[in-house]
Amino acid sequence: MAKEPIRITAPFDESVARSLKAGDSVLISGTIIAARDAAHKLMVEALDRGESLPVDMKNQVVYYVGPAPAKPGEPIGSAGPTTSGRMDSYTPRLIEVGLRGMIGKGNRSQAVVEAMKKHGVVYFAAVGGAGALIAKRIKEYKVLAYEDLGPEAIAKMTVEDFPVIVVMDSEGNDFYKVGQAPYVQE
Repeated sequence: MAKEPIRITAPFDESVARSLKAGDSVLISGTIIAARDAAHKLMVEALDRGESLPVDMKNQVVYYVGPAPAKPGEPIGSAGPTTSGRMDSYTPRLIEVGLRGMIGKGNRSQAVVEAMKKHGVVYFAAVGGAGALIAKRIKEYKVLAYEDLGPEAIAKMTVEDFPVIVVMDSEGNDFYKVGQAPYVQE
């Protein structure tokens, strides 16, 4: 019998992040931040110049998404995850300033894994190819910064029961590996 999903509210603190384990099914409600590689690059460049970020990243969850345009009456169009590895060169720096969780798809670099373990951060996967279904869980989408980036701008998303799986927990356990292990033939 399948375990009930864990319900959490975002943003969340380190104790919540550390309580989640690889393989957990999670429903997130609250506020998450949408940002992709172009926005990540601009944020890290701002930090390198000693500037503050346009969004306080403390305890935030970032969803790696570049949504499609919204249909009339809808807050957002299709909103599937993009490949997380595209953010890996910027992610450790954002973790250092308080980023608590990330949502995307695919593997992460060793530098990201080490930063996650050090700072108590969790990485979730959203189902690729299900962007239209995921969009139904996004109740509000508001651009906060870098509007000129279009769908890659930083935006605040209000979500309700946003479905994710913990792919990598704050201890570095990787569900992409442990989930496949029973099925690997040698």
